Amino acid sequence: MLDAYLGRAEPLVRRWLRSALWLAVVVPAPAMVALLLLDQLGANPIRELEHMSGEWALRFLIGSLAVTPLIRLTGWGWLIAERKFLGLAAFYWALLHLSVYTVLDWFFDWAEIWKDIAEHLYITLGMLAFALMIPLALTSTKGAIRRLGAVRWKRLHALVYVSVVAACVHFVWAVKKDIEEPLMYAGTAAAVLALRLVRRRSSSGTNVSSL
Repeated sequence: MLDAYLGRAEPLVRRWLRSALWLAVVVPAPAMVALLLLDQLGANPIRELEHMSGEWALRFLIGSLAVTPLIRLTGWGWLIAERKFLGLAAFYWALLHLSVYTVLDWFFDWAEIWKDIAEHLYITLGMLAFALMIPLALTSTKGAIRRLGAVRWKRLHALVYVSVVAACVHFVWAVKKDIEEPLMYAGTAAAVLALRLVRRRSSSGTNVSSL
């Protein structure tokens, strides 16, 4: 029954998924700018922009990790391309998140930025999560896979596990008080990682598509 349903749904999903993902990536940014200009972001708009952009980055990062279990469930191997898309979307939003922090919050005051990173562990973890995403974004092409080889590429991209854990802890500690929402993201990430790692232990293959 599931196979029959998936068979009927696949053409429609395949046709519209990338367009839907593009909308999800692009639309929030101008929406956030509009809210800022209309003074709809509360008493601390810069902090709200940091929160919103970071949350989008985490959504896409968790989404990219969820693609592999989804492929195993559906058998839709073409979703591999969407996994890469989601990973790059996560990097894009993480870069926006960092830009809000460095430009709008600190106005390029690098001395204060480094001091903030050193003094607050949650900032350190956020920077770690972003730094680990840089080599992943730079090696997301087929050419990079060929140059590195499947085994080394797979080992490098295992850094995404550290990145998502650091990002989740960063979110929890940044919020401090009402942590229900950050814990929801952390729980979702933990469930996705559990699905991936359980499958990984049961397989000794080095196929790049299993990441």
